[in-house]
Amino acid sequence: MANKVSSSNTRHVVPNPNGGWDNKRGGATRAGSHHDTKQEAIDAARRMSQREGSELKIHNRDGKIGQSDSHGNDPKNIPG
Repeated sequence: MANKVSSSNTRHVVPNPNGGWDNKRGGATRAGSHHDTKQEAIDAARRMSQREGSELKIHNRDGKIGQSDSHGNDPKNIPG
């Protein structure tokens, strides 16, 4: 299933098969919130992800991850 989400410390924005976009926590079967537009779902998921310090995965209409954001504790010693 393309919309399967994993990792409980990750938020996912996924297309809903009945229309609109869902904001789900990794491993959840139910959406935490539903939105008419992808941008509304991204905005809500980003706020939650920043508050939780979690990863954010934004899926395309085909279910594949198109964008990722990290709001967690990234190591400070990564070059570049």
